Parts: sequence; C-alpha cells; structure tokens
Amino acid sequence: MRYKCCPHPAAFFYLEVGKRKKMTEIRNVAIIAHVDHGKTTLVDRILHQCNLFRENQETGDLILDNNDLERERGITILSKNVSVEYKGVKINIIDTPGHADFGGEVERVLNMADAALLLVDAFEGPMPQTRFVLGKAIQLGLKPILVINKVDKENCRPDEVHEAVFELMFHLDATEEQLDFQTVYGSSKQGWMSSDWKTPAKDITYLLDTILDIVPPPEIKTGTLQMKITSLEYSSYIGRVAIGRVSRGSIKAGQPVSLVKRDDSVVKGKVKELFVFEGLSKRKVNEVSCGDLCAVAGLEGFDISDTIADSENPEGLPPIPIDEPTMSMLFTINDSPFFGKEGKYVTSRHLRDRLFLETEKNLALKIQETGSPDSYHVFGRGILHLAILVETMRREGFELQLGKPHVIIKEIDGKKCEPVEVLTINTPEESSGKVIEFVSQRKGELLSMEPKNDLIHLEFDIPARGMIGFRTQIMNLTAGEAIIASRFKGYEPWKGDIKERTVGTLVGMETGTAIAYAINKLQDRGNFFVKPGDPIYMGQIVGENSRSGDIVVNLTKTKKLTNMRASGSDDKVRIAPPVEFSLEEAMEYIQDDEYVEVTPKSIRLRKIYLQEHERKRMTNKE
Repeated sequence: MRYKCCPHPAAFFYLEVGKRKKMTEIRNVAIIAHVDHGKTTLVDRILHQCNLFRENQETGDLILDNNDLERERGITILSKNVSVEYKGVKINIIDTPGHADFGGEVERVLNMADAALLLVDAFEGPMPQTRFVLGKAIQLGLKPILVINKVDKENCRPDEVHEAVFELMFHLDATEEQLDFQTVYGSSKQGWMSSDWKTPAKDITYLLDTILDIVPPPEIKTGTLQMKITSLEYSSYIGRVAIGRVSRGSIKAGQPVSLVKRDDSVVKGKVKELFVFEGLSKRKVNEVSCGDLCAVAGLEGFDISDTIADSENPEGLPPIPIDEPTMSMLFTINDSPFFGKEGKYVTSRHLRDRLFLETEKNLALKIQETGSPDSYHVFGRGILHLAILVETMRREGFELQLGKPHVIIKEIDGKKCEPVEVLTINTPEESSGKVIEFVSQRKGELLSMEPKNDLIHLEFDIPARGMIGFRTQIMNLTAGEAIIASRFKGYEPWKGDIKERTVGTLVGMETGTAIAYAINKLQDRGNFFVKPGDPIYMGQIVGENSRSGDIVVNLTKTKKLTNMRASGSDDKVRIAPPVEFSLEEAMEYIQDDEYVEVTPKSIRLRKIYLQEHERKRMTNKE
C-alpha cells in the first residue's frame, strides 16, 4: 500500500470547544542531514511512536518518500512535513532534502522551523551535504539538536562524530548558544533513542522529550498581516494554493489582501478559502493566527517568496535568498526518426509549458529562451538537479533531447571565474593513488588525506566542470568501492583546460534493427550500447570507439546466404553485453556535437547532425 502524507503540517493543534477552536503549544522543527543518513526513516519512527501509521504499516515503505524517484534512489528530493501530537504538544516535523542540488527546497522549508534536528551517521560522521544544510540552518539562527544515528553499526564511532560535529559548527560560525547543543544517540532502524549510545532504550520517547525541552514555541507578533509563501500546491478544484507560515497578525477567509512581490510591486487579491494542517490531512477554517502554517486558496499570480500582507498597509518580508545556478543544459524537442513513438507530449508548446511550470515551485531552476521556439537553456544547481527534472518529465510522458551540460562562467574583478566544489572521496588504500592522479587531471587540488577506519579519506577542491562525467570514472578506478560526495564552495579563478573524452564513438549508418552478425564482426572496434534486436537509426551513437575519432558502422548488415551452406557451418556468435547508461551517466558522457534522446521508455545517444556529410560540413566550418 502506498502512503500519502500531507505535505505541510499545522503549526497549531486545534481542539473542539463548542464552535470555537482552542490552540495548544506547538513546536516547529526541521530534520537536516546528509543523503542516506536516515532522516526519513526517523520521521517514520516518530509517526509510529505517535500512532499515526495507517493500516498495513508492515509493508516496509517509508511514508514520506512517496515519490517514485525518491523510493528508487533512496534520497529525499521534495521537502515534506508531518505533524504529531505528543504529551498535548503539537510537533511539526519538516523532512528536508539532503543534497546540495536541492538548495531551493532546503532554503524555503527552514524558514518555517524554529529549530533543527541534525542527524548524523555514527560511522560516516558529518559529510559535505551535512555541512551545506547545517550552514543554512545556522545562518537562519536555528538551534540544532544533534542526533547521532545508526549506532548499531559495526565500527561506529559516536564520540568521534560528536567532536567532528562540534568542530564543523565552529567553522560555520555558530553562536555560543548554537554550540551548546543537546545530543541524542540511537538507531532509527531499530526504533530507539537515548542519552547514551551504549544503553539502548525501548522507543524514541527520549528524542520527543528533548524536542519539547529544547525547541522554542513560535514567536507571536501582533500587527497587520504578514505571511511569506514558501510552497505551493495545485488542486483541480480550487486551482493554485499558497502555503506558508503567518509571521504577524492573522488571516481570514474572504479577507482582501495584498501580494508583495520580490521586486516590491503590490498586487491586490482576496482569500477565498483557508486551510490548516492536522496530522496527515487538511481542515477548512475561517481564521489562522500568527505562528500557524496554512494553505490559502483564491489568490492569483503569486510566486514562492511573495508576501501576503494587509490590503491597506502592505509590508513585505525579505525574499528568500536562493543559491544561484551553476550549470546549464540545452533542452529541445525530440526530432529523431523515432519521435512520438513512446511519449504523449512531444511538441515545443508542451516542453515550454512544462519547463515554466517547474520554475514556479523549483526556486533554484532558471529558464532562458534561445531564440528558437523549439529549445531552451535550463539552468540548475548540478547534474542531479537537472536529471531529476528530466526523469520526472519522462515519467509524465514527455519526449525531449538534451545537450551537453556546461558550467556557468562569471567575470569577477576582471577575472574569468568558474564554480568550484569541495569533493570528498572515501576509497580503499590500494586505489587511493589512482584516485588522486585522476582528480588532479581534472584540475582538482588535494586538501587533506587521512585514514578513516579501513578507508582513506580524501578531500579536494575541484572545478564543477571537472565533476562532469566524474562519478563513473571513479567507480571504475575503485571497482565500485568509492564513496563520493561534493558541495558547492564558490566561484574561483579559471583553473585551466580539462582533458575531455579521449575516445570517439561508433555511429549508426542506417535505420533498422541491430543484427547479431554485424555486432559480432565489429566487436574489435569498441564497446556497444545496443544489443541485437534493438531498433536503431542513422546518426545514433551505438557504441564507443576504442580509439579517438568517430566511425560510421552498419549494424543492420546480415550474412549473405548461399546454396553452398551446410547446417551447423555457422560460427557461434558471442557478443559482450551492451553498456547501459543511467540518465546522469548519459548526460555526462555526451560531447558538444551530441544529444541525449529521452523518452518514457528509452535513453539514446545521438549526433546532432544525423547524416555523415552534414557532420563533416559542420566540422569544416569550425
């Protein structure tokens, strides 16, 4: 059974008292952590503790990761909130993405919290994304509660991790009050939390009690209405719905209001319906007071970060600062010979509408028109950020093509500058030399090297363009044993040219079906991306050449039949399995003269110019 949860919780818990509602205490807390450190599992345990699991809870699915991509990748992409009642207090828990590529999501949801649960793996300790999200929380003045998770792991080192977190917070310029944090130890998977990692408890009540003691209630401000829109939903019945926290005053159904935009312009509107969140559902109300989270229906033309303010005396709140994009990629319609065979949405109008719809809720994403109605430059926070968008679109039925990703170059103080990332790699000692050599070729600079249990911990500064196509190569060098993480550091002077893909490709000569006989005869040319029986077209990249330069090959060629053949005279065909690309790997693999063709069922690589004479003509022009 799939669980559906309410994306945003109530900030207050309402109890029926005749026809009026009475508010009790609340706590707003966000969970921040590195990817796969167990925050979503912990939230599910809290729901279980407070008896908010629905029936069939033994399926093992996580309630909050209800997006198919999140279940498959094991990461949180979209922020989600739940609310539970514990000892008469409403606790609102915000589950945040852990990856730096989703900084737009993190930025918004932390604005709704009054404190943060910092969840850290007892073995791995603080990781790059821990630093990224924790830095955001500290800048907003949130006091953290450190939760050292997975203390049931072998070789765990909770005491060392505690010290590492303290040092990290110190380097992030945390205040003395933030550095005086409470620490909770436990195992989300086993369902217990306590004050001592050597003494397991029966449940996670110690963590919930700590939240009640440490997290402050929201500050109540009087005055005219102020509410920042931090998220949105869409309903086929009532249209777009604005979601946020009432920072000052109160808001009522039917009330005329002003929308203060990011550029300080003011648009008049009217609240038609008002909802608060309770547990896993919404409830319609007539009024919401300061400190409460709510959903507002009926407003037109609003954007995330706008302020809903008083109609007569509108005062806007500071807009949410958004991390700038660091990478761009060309999105264009699918014009390959196989277009329209698998997807429902294939036109330029469909592509345009979907991309601009995404910008309404994805703050870190920017769209720029190219001058052609069929293509757009899409700017994002990284390969993963863009890949998640593409994967979501293909599952919705879109067909499109992608150009090679490029980093965004800036000129600062007259110098050409590029985005730089801090890269950490944990690798077995025997492959550490190869890793350092490879990263150095990508203009990476080794910052530190130290043993970490049975692995070597390496830390580098590396240009963001050096990370394109990086992960696959490192996994090959380390036989799949490397643990890689990175975070955006800032813009630094240009590091110099980086050697790109040194080998060429095998390009299909004709449209048809790949034949085993032809693939077998060409196997000495390189590795193939297709298998016998796959449909291919002229100009499609069907394999990788073992040498530099592209070669045109005919995979549709069959063996000529003669009347002299005897049964059993043919050689047995032994064909190596094809190389299969994930979406990110395909995006990282292509060069400037190539596209990734993405459809609901297929990921293909192709040349931009399908005919060989066109490719030669374009090469001569250059």
